Amino acid sequence: QGQLLESGGDSFQAGGSLRLSCAVAIDVSNRYCMAWFRQAPGKEREGVAFLYTNFHAQLAATYYHDSVKGRFTISKDPDKNTLYLRMNHLKPEDTDIYYCPRTDPTYDRCTLEQGKYNYWGQGTQVTVSS
Repeated sequence: QGQLLESGGDSFQAGGSLRLSCAVAIDVSNRYCMAWFRQAPGKEREGVAFLYTNFHAQLAATYYHDSVKGRFTISKDPDKNTLYLRMNHLKPEDTDIYYCPRTDPTYDRCTLEQGKYNYWGQGTQVTVSS
């Protein structure tokens, strides 16, 4: 339990698109807050989006930071136990290491406060050039 493995990071051109993946090891009968955060060297880690769900449920509540609203989409594939982040209209300022943390099972309201997320992966590097 607790393992998260991010993938999909690489170098991209501004204006392009990519999809990050996060393989998760969870008890799918529980509800979790699952999120994407990003961090650049020397900067604070920033919450990008979260998804609150019983992982095998059809519906999930989602929320996006204003900086990515309309460009990024968080989603899940319950058959693959995988969380995704679709990133469109890439900008150089999207260059960061991206992480997909999750909380313990919870019925609490999700937020983008990193202290609420107890399990973190190693991250995947996204580089966007102009």
